[in-house]
Amino acid sequence: MTSNSSDHPLDNVMWTALTTAQRDWSRGNALARRFRPEFARFAGVPIVSEATLTALAADMAPDEVVALSNVEDFDPGPLFEAIDRKDLVQMVGAAAGDVRAPQRFRPLGPADVPRMTALVQQTEPGPWFERTPELGRFVGFEADGRLVAMVGERMRVPGHTEISAVCCHPDWRGQGLPADLMRLVSQAIVARGETPFLHVLADNASAIALYGKLGLRPRLRTRLTILQRNGRPVPA
Repeated sequence: MTSNSSDHPLDNVMWTALTTAQRDWSRGNALARRFRPEFARFAGVPIVSEATLTALAADMAPDEVVALSNVEDFDPGPLFEAIDRKDLVQMVGAAAGDVRAPQRFRPLGPADVPRMTALVQQTEPGPWFERTPELGRFVGFEADGRLVAMVGERMRVPGHTEISAVCCHPDWRGQGLPADLMRLVSQAIVARGETPFLHVLADNASAIALYGKLGLRPRLRTRLTILQRNGRPVPA
């Protein structure tokens, strides 16, 4: 058994989000919850144990995949295969600095989803699903009729909102677009009385450096385990 429980909502952020601010986007019970598959593949448990992993498996079909965060490695048990593990750094804080020419940017809505999806496919900032854009506010930059950069929101817990989907088309990199978009999204989060946070791959030194320059500070290192449900039956 490895503990995910803490008094701070960001320590077990997936479980906190799924049991508080984003419960309506999730399914499960008191032992395990997950985002509905059309929104995200993240799952959460209060602690990693045989009981909670069994409860999670009971809500999944064979070959279905979820991502579970824990501060330590854990044995996935008999009902899952751990198909990947990624070390993440959780960073917290408001993105500092003025937004240059904020009128260049605009909120993105349902009509923009096809272009948002195309940009994500080109830049691969992280998991993206059919209804991911509904999890929060997204802001973008357009050029020549194309969406070439965007930043948005994803997980929400009491007092905090995650900055996510930081992406920029390769032809438009080096112009500071992601930084300005992050400032815009961060300012909106702070205006609601919340603190921004984000997750970045621990080996992505350039992104960690950029976020540090913007004023975010490392808070926690965690391990994201990608679990695939195998075909074994859940014990009665």
